Amino acid sequence: MEIRGSNTDIELRRANHADAIPMAEVWLRSFADALPNVRRAHTEAEVRTWFSDVVLPRYESWVAVADSAVLGLLVLGEAELEQLYLDPAGRGQGIGDRFVELAKQRRPNGLGLWTFQVNTPARRFYERHGFVPVEHTDGAENEEREPAVRYRWRPTGSPGSTVR
Repeated sequence: MEIRGSNTDIELRRANHADAIPMAEVWLRSFADALPNVRRAHTEAEVRTWFSDVVLPRYESWVAVADSAVLGLLVLGEAELEQLYLDPAGRGQGIGDRFVELAKQRRPNGLGLWTFQVNTPARRFYERHGFVPVEHTDGAENEEREPAVRYRWRPTGSPGSTVR
């Protein structure tokens, strides 16, 4: 997929049911690109069903769209950044930055998230956006059995926040 246009041509909007499969496709491409050595716990068909039957109905979901193509997705739980994935062709255009800012606006009291320890680019990205690692695991608790790191973001001035 070739991405044309500027950051301003990319719209962030609430996802709807018609976005479920394009979101799943972005998730699958992004996971394969960023984490080629991490075991995927579910088949492609299961991932598509999960987006349709679980993610869209239960979570606040957003997409980044340009020229009617979904380039990225953001999924928010009550106080969790559940998913943030970008199509590999859409990286480097500020979409992730915009999604994190949106997540902070939507969850102004703070956010938590998990990422795999081997995902160094994601870890740098979240740390650059003020997320602080608060827990490391050996992977026994996740489906992929991959060591993970828990991050927390708290707004400046809140209990437990750090001022940089």
